[in-house]
Amino acid sequence: MATHAKGDFTPEQLEKLSYDFVKAMDSRQQPDTKIEDIDHYISLLDDNFIDEHIKYKFTYTDKVKLREDMIAKMTGEIIFSSLKIDDLIIGKNVTFIKMTETIKGKPSHLNRVVEYTKTNVLSVEFNERGLITHIRRHHG
Repeated sequence: MATHAKGDFTPEQLEKLSYDFVKAMDSRQQPDTKIEDIDHYISLLDDNFIDEHIKYKFTYTDKVKLREDMIAKMTGEIIFSSLKIDDLIIGKNVTFIKMTETIKGKPSHLNRVVEYTKTNVLSVEFNERGLITHIRRHHG
């Protein structure tokens, strides 16, 4: 990825990185998700990443554990899943993504189908190589 002025990304580059991230995020939670989709998602993260789920006071910092948990979630049934970017605010090597998430599925730990639509806001920070170093998820 080409950069300008001291490793800062252009707004267009940050927009593409953000859309690629949301696409990878969406691909890893589909009815036909494969382990390759999970591995692609994880490949977008820096080795020293932080993924904070603010509402749930939970943080991932280990790619191996994140991958294991994502693969374990594949035992549930996804009927439908969609992530749609509603708005994108671009800062210096960071984007704020407002998106709508719609999911219908049966998690492996429940014996019923769950369906919801919610709006989430994420801040996503990128390093000079375009890898994600910090995600803050503000769940709706």
